[in-house]
Amino acid sequence: MLASKEYMLLLKTLESEDYVGAVRNLQPDIVIGMGDLVLGQRSGLKRVDKMGDRTAAWTQEMITGLSDVRDVSSDASQPALFAPILPIEKEMQSVYLNQLQDEMRDDIHGLTLYDSSSVGTIPDSLLHLPRLSLDEPSSPQDILRNVSLGMDLLTIPFVGAATDSGVALGYVFPCSSESHQESRKPLGIDMWSPEHANDLSPLRSGCLCYTCTKHHRAYVQHLLSAKEMLGWVLLQIHNYRVLNEFFAGIRSSINSRRYEEDRQRFEKLYERSLPAKTGQGPRVRGYQFKSNGPKEPKKNELAYNKLDDAADTLADAPLPSPSIEASDLEERGFAQKSI
Repeated sequence: MLASKEYMLLLKTLESEDYVGAVRNLQPDIVIGMGDLVLGQRSGLKRVDKMGDRTAAWTQEMITGLSDVRDVSSDASQPALFAPILPIEKEMQSVYLNQLQDEMRDDIHGLTLYDSSSVGTIPDSLLHLPRLSLDEPSSPQDILRNVSLGMDLLTIPFVGAATDSGVALGYVFPCSSESHQESRKPLGIDMWSPEHANDLSPLRSGCLCYTCTKHHRAYVQHLLSAKEMLGWVLLQIHNYRVLNEFFAGIRSSINSRRYEEDRQRFEKLYERSLPAKTGQGPRVRGYQFKSNGPKEPKKNELAYNKLDDAADTLADAPLPSPSIEASDLEERGFAQKSI
């Protein structure tokens, strides 16, 4: 238990039985096996020596716990267990990897990589399994790199981050070569910019998403300026359409056997990072950030602030009557006329 005068937080160790119980209730398509690592922290040598053994034991417990789920389920699509590949040297997890290919191969349906560069540690007998990367790419170029390394499934938080920043994505893959291009194209446009206030064009020319076919840049820019949640909703609809078309282009490029060529052309044509955030995003919810404890700065700006120099005046002033004139309220510091 962590306790302070600001808050109290109860911590509970997550057992494999609890995890399996959650799988029973939620029936997900993919179950990521429990790996012995702490995200965001570098493991010490003593911990690394035991990480493979603990992960092997937990993976076996997961297989045993999920076996009866598959037996009783009538659905043809069972929860697919993706075994974790630890982001450590191959030799440090060799016993675990041997167990995966010798004893658990028939019970796992994919592999989870916390670092895409760990693909070289996968045993040859498991190379046919689909791979889920938890690398969290920060740009389309990072996605293309992960695909080149052999990743099949990816988590892509930068799409939501772009929407929160008011950025409309605008890249295309494969892209045509433009030798006359003097500078690199931006990956998106900042919809907070006042230059869009009177622009009746879609977010991206030729886009068939709901936002681009029903609305225009001026409307979205107005919604963001007014802090209307609909503005971010319309942006998210558009950005997901861009991402879906991006992956469709990747599959087409791979089938045409020109993926590496298309990837190099894309990296030469577009900027490496998304446009910087210039406006205020929607209010941050608790699940969107990790709390570091008491006395940390607030994530959201205050919606209402105290009056600058009138706090003391208001404290001593008598309450006004309902019939008081606006000019008198202004003199007492209760209000200010707007022209």
